[in-house]
Amino acid sequence: MPVAGVRPYEGVQHPADLVVRNGRIHTGDPARPAASAVAITDGVFTAVGDDATVAPHIGPATRVVDALGRRVIPGLNDSHLHVIRGGLNYLLELRWDGVRSLRTALRMLREQAERTPRGQWVRVVGGWTGEQFAEKRLPTVAELNAAAPDTPVFVLHLYQSAILNRAALEAVGFTRDTPNPPGGEIVRDFAGNPTGVLLAAPAAGLLYSTLAKGPVLAPEDQLGSTRHYLRELNRFGITSAIDAAGGFQNFPDNYAAVTELAQRGELTVRIGYHLFPQTAGQELDDLRRWIGMVSPGDGDAWLRCNGAGENLAWSPADFENFAEPRPQLSPRAKEELEAAARLLLENGWGFRLHATYDETIRQDLDVFEKIAADGGFPPGTRWLFDHAETVSRSSLERIKALGGAISVQNRMMFQGKAFVDRYGPERAETAPPIRAMLDTGLHVAAGTDATRVSSHNPWLSLSWLVTGRTIGGTRLYPAENRLDRAKALELYTSAGAHLTGEQDVKGTIAEGRYGDLAVLSADYFSVAAEDIDRIESVLTVAGGKVVYSALDYENIAAPLPEISPAWSPVARFGGFQAAEPGGVRQARALTEAAADSEEQRAWRERRGDFDNVPRLGPVDVLDGCF
Repeated sequence: MPVAGVRPYEGVQHPADLVVRNGRIHTGDPARPAASAVAITDGVFTAVGDDATVAPHIGPATRVVDALGRRVIPGLNDSHLHVIRGGLNYLLELRWDGVRSLRTALRMLREQAERTPRGQWVRVVGGWTGEQFAEKRLPTVAELNAAAPDTPVFVLHLYQSAILNRAALEAVGFTRDTPNPPGGEIVRDFAGNPTGVLLAAPAAGLLYSTLAKGPVLAPEDQLGSTRHYLRELNRFGITSAIDAAGGFQNFPDNYAAVTELAQRGELTVRIGYHLFPQTAGQELDDLRRWIGMVSPGDGDAWLRCNGAGENLAWSPADFENFAEPRPQLSPRAKEELEAAARLLLENGWGFRLHATYDETIRQDLDVFEKIAADGGFPPGTRWLFDHAETVSRSSLERIKALGGAISVQNRMMFQGKAFVDRYGPERAETAPPIRAMLDTGLHVAAGTDATRVSSHNPWLSLSWLVTGRTIGGTRLYPAENRLDRAKALELYTSAGAHLTGEQDVKGTIAEGRYGDLAVLSADYFSVAAEDIDRIESVLTVAGGKVVYSALDYENIAAPLPEISPAWSPVARFGGFQAAEPGGVRQARALTEAAADSEEQRAWRERRGDFDNVPRLGPVDVLDGCF
């Protein structure tokens, strides 16, 4: 790299491993908010300032990287990411994250079906919505059958539905005699046969249990899949994540891959993990067993236990399918939440709790205040609510009084239209009320809830915090419920560190903190607001090691093992589909939407559905013909 004027410092006693200079560094540290150079030694920042500051730390073996005037930020921290489950499945999934047209998405699916061996599935699992496509619609079962006549295809759409082709229905064994499970619906034709559409009504259990019928990776391939997924996160500047656990993620079995990678020293994202009871009616048994195995804080800087959740028991959980009415909680919810919370608190465990609606949050707070009243809720307990889209001001005050925090995610970026359709645009303006949360004095951190709803790309979430727009471009939030760029970035860096009790060691660029940073492809603080979601990292550093590198820094990061299995969708298409420049993107979207419209017109003509079908141009398509 160009490092003119920088030479090894003679006689340096403990040289830095890495120096990054000539950057516009946003440190996040109020004591020194800006810098141009940093030195990292033994995984921590040892100097922050300018060239003169870092010069005494440069020895003959120090790697010096010129940031070339680019913006540098602290490593990002996703405070709610299903990183462990996502890693186990990453190489099995075709990601539609960032794809701009349904036409392109179906082409990808068709190509992947041709590459997928018999007995395996093609699965699209989250990170997209029909609103992101130029066509503004979902794929049909007929389109999946045409794209993959013989290979099972499972396409998950948010928490709302799944679409299966004919081969997938056969693979999972759904017939006219298959009953609907509680909270789910298998959509049927007039003869009673499954059509291939599954609905969360309102619970997503049917969607996830059906997905779980598919093949899984071998243990060795799960290690590789996790490493590739962590590299994908590093691509966007993520160096830390809090794993929110989730369904079909049992401890310790499904934590084996990250545990082994941690023992090998091969994690490139710091993970604070949670434990989530898997079976209704057995939650206390799970929690007791885990309390005997591990404690919050166990682990190291790369992998550590952070507590329980995001469910403590199944009955108190609501569902975030905004296409359905708010679910009514079970009469057992309070009793079962109290039993789980008391068990955890008596053993020094903190927790996080999934709660979408204020009605759920108020009921949960009733339980916690009852426990606190008899001295069972010790001050200093780390606990938080996740999501909280409709939390009220009075509930925020109650959360603050109990020492709680909140983690928000950009689910409304993907589900905002469904929310507006059900509850109206006025209620959507404060769903969630991020500014009110901060004004109350709560610790608020941000994340994605990837991978089954939002994309894992944090820059979509940062764009949502700043612009208040959905992925389809609809403005949800007025200015008073949006954040400036510095505050939004704080929610993605130091705020997440507070949730794991690591605020003194990470989240800012300061001497003595973990050496985690990202050099960005564009300046987050000056790029047009509509282009925030196109930012990526060109150089990501975690613990002083370069874990991702691109463009001018290509090949600095150590290579990953080859993708296995070789037919993996990631081997062909990669992860998030990078956005093209605005003009190119718009022109391509118009062309593809028009082509899709023409294909539909021809299809309807062949079916004889209507006569004299008009030919639609790009303007007609964008005006909402779909």
